[in-house]
Amino acid sequence: MKGLFLPPVRNLTITVLYMVVVFILSTAGYVHAGWSLEDALYMVVLTIYTVGYEEVRPIVTPGLRDFTMVVIVLGCTGMLFLTSSLVQFITINQLQQVFGTRRMQSQIDKLKDHVIVCGFGRIGQMLAVELKAGGAQFMILERSDKRAEEARNLGYLTVQADATDEGALKTAGIDRARALATVLPDDAANVFITLSARSLNRSLEIIARGEVPSTERKLRQAGADKVVLPTHIGAERIAEMILYPGAESLVRGSDKTRDVDRALATLGLQMEVMVAAEDGPLIGRTIADIEKQANGAFLVVQLKQKSGETRKIPAGDQLVEAGDGLVCVFREGLAGFTAAPA
Repeated sequence: MKGLFLPPVRNLTITVLYMVVVFILSTAGYVHAGWSLEDALYMVVLTIYTVGYEEVRPIVTPGLRDFTMVVIVLGCTGMLFLTSSLVQFITINQLQQVFGTRRMQSQIDKLKDHVIVCGFGRIGQMLAVELKAGGAQFMILERSDKRAEEARNLGYLTVQADATDEGALKTAGIDRARALATVLPDDAANVFITLSARSLNRSLEIIARGEVPSTERKLRQAGADKVVLPTHIGAERIAEMILYPGAESLVRGSDKTRDVDRALATLGLQMEVMVAAEDGPLIGRTIADIEKQANGAFLVVQLKQKSGETRKIPAGDQLVEAGDGLVCVFREGLAGFTAAPA
C-alpha cells in the first residue's frame, strides 16, 4: 500500500518497470519449459490480462502449473497496480490543471491597472522580461499551447486563448487594464485586436506592432495610441551604430544604460539619437535655440559631431552642423520629434 502514496510519476514508473520484469521472466520461464517464443508470449499476455481463452499448450507437469499460478498472481496484481497508477496519474494531472487554471484566473481577476501582452513570440518574450524588471503588473495572452506553457513556466500570469476573441480580452481584465501591447507577427490580427480592445476600453493605452509601414495608418485608425515597427527600429539602430557608435552606446546596450532607461521611464522620459540631416531644420541653429523651439519636448544631453568629437552637455551657443548626432532626452511618446524651422 505504501507505493500508492508515492508521487504519481514515480509510482507509475515503478509499476511499469515491475510489469516489464514480470513479463520478461514469465516469457523466459515458458521458453525454458520447451515452448516456442510465440506461444510463450501469447500465454503470458492471456494470463496477465486475465482473458483466459484457453491454454496454449497443455500444462500437465506440477512445476509448470506452479509457475503458471505464480505468473497469474504476480501478473494480475501488477495489472491492478498499473491500472490504479494510471488513474492516479491522469486524475492528479487533471486536478492540477483545473486548480492551476482557477488559481491563475483568480490572480488575474485581482489585477488592476495592469498591462496585457498579446503574443509571446520573440518580441513578447523580451517585453515580458522588461516589464518584470520594471516591476509592472502584466499578463500574457497566447494562443499556442507550447508558448503558453513556456510563459507559465517562467512564472508569468498566462491565459491560453486567441487575443482576437473579445471573450479572451475580457478574461484578461481589459476593463481594468491601463495598457495593451499587441505584438503578434500578423498585422491583420494586430489591427483586429486593436479594434476590439478600443471598443472594450476607451481609455486604454494601446501599443501595436506593425510589420510593414503601411500598417501604421491602419493601426492608428483602429485606435492604437502608438505603433512600433520593429524592422524600422532595427534599421535606425544599425544606422546609429555605424554613424554614431559613441552616442549609440550611451543610449542603449549595456546593463548600466538599461538601468538608466528604466529610471527615465519611471519619470516618463526616454533617450534617443536625433540626426541633423542635410538641409534639415536643425542645421545652423544653436542648441539653446533648438531646445527653445521644442518647447520642452526634449533636452540635448550630448552632441556627437560629424568630425568625431563628442561634446557632453553641449553649450547653448553650440551650432549644429549637417551630420551631427544629438542624444536627446524626450518626454515619453515624443521620440522622433523634429524641431520646426524658426
